[in-house]
Amino acid sequence: MENISIRPARPDELAAVATLRWEWLVENGSDDLGERGEFVRHFVAWAKENAGSHRCMVLVRDDRVIGMAWLAVVQRVPTPRAPRRASGDLQCVYVVPEARDGGLGGRLIRAVLDGARELGLERVTVHSSTRAVPAYARSGFQGSSRLLQAQVTRA
Repeated sequence: MENISIRPARPDELAAVATLRWEWLVENGSDDLGERGEFVRHFVAWAKENAGSHRCMVLVRDDRVIGMAWLAVVQRVPTPRAPRRASGDLQCVYVVPEARDGGLGGRLIRAVLDGARELGLERVTVHSSTRAVPAYARSGFQGSSRLLQAQVTRA
C-alpha cells in the first residue's frame, strides 16, 4: 500500500509546489517562462505573502509532493442574517502525470472541499480544463446559469 497523504503545505514545501506549477505550465504549452529558479523564488514569496487568502493543500507520496490544490478565500459583503460570509475558488489543481487516473486528484479536490466546509464557505467555484470537468463533477461541482465571468485582461 502506498504512503499517500493530503494535508496543508508546509512552508518548506512551497518550492516543490512552485515546481509543480512550473510543470503544469510547461505541460499545457506555455513557453518563454523565463528562468525556473527565479519563478520558484517569486512563487514562494507570493505564497507566503498571500497565506491569509490562499491555502495550499498538497498530495504527498512518501516524502515527495506529487500534487497541489489552492483554495482562494474571498470575503463577501455581509447581510443582516450573515454578517460574516465568504466563498472560495479552487485553483491550480495538479497531480504529476505518473500519479493520474487513480483517484488521487479526486481525493485532493474532496480534501479542499472539506476544508472549505470547515471554514464555513458558502460555495466553491473552479475554472476547469475540459479534461478535468468529470473529476470536479464527481466531487459535486455543477454548472450554474447564474455564475458568469468576464475576461478583462489576457492571461
